[in-house]
Amino acid sequence: MTVDPRAERTIEAVVGAAEQLFSKRPIAEVTVEEIAAAAGVAVGSVYNHFGSKAGVHIALVERALDVDRHFMDLAYTDGRGPLEQLYAAADAYLAFYLENPEYFRMLAFPVDPGSYPAGRDLAERLAKSVEEQNGRMVEALRLGIEAGAIREVDPEATATVLWAAWNGILSLGWRPDSLQRSDDELRELLRLATELFARGILADQV
Repeated sequence: MTVDPRAERTIEAVVGAAEQLFSKRPIAEVTVEEIAAAAGVAVGSVYNHFGSKAGVHIALVERALDVDRHFMDLAYTDGRGPLEQLYAAADAYLAFYLENPEYFRMLAFPVDPGSYPAGRDLAERLAKSVEEQNGRMVEALRLGIEAGAIREVDPEATATVLWAAWNGILSLGWRPDSLQRSDDELRELLRLATELFARGILADQV
């Protein structure tokens, strides 16, 4: 289906404006009128294309998920073994964070679902999408277990531990104090966490 170029430009402008506004203030405090003004479009255009502020937020979250998916596609390739995929996923996740810090924040630390109408539905949709993304890590672990390279562990729980560890490490880049870490330090910490994790699940560690 052919997309009206004018409509496409409006959508891009609104989502881009929302991204900037949401990165500076709580989403609950940002109004549709402010988004429209920042995008240079009429308020009615926002409602026509998105239905509500929640609709704009959903579109932005979907964009963040698409970008994240693109980075992770580079990690989970058939040419890599399970452990190699985990190391590649750590590198890809770091690249995603460095190039798209607000998207990372949006996915790793979503807005409180009770802070504005329709927030809970959005939070549930986001959680489901993140689980689908993490499903590739789970599959890598399962394949490693089947091949005898990884000891018998709960793939879902193990993937959650690693994903949560990565998020915690990358969040150090935001700290306003002496615990803040540079991009290079984050890369080293992420690699160390993945290495320790990998050693802990190797079959010969049983």
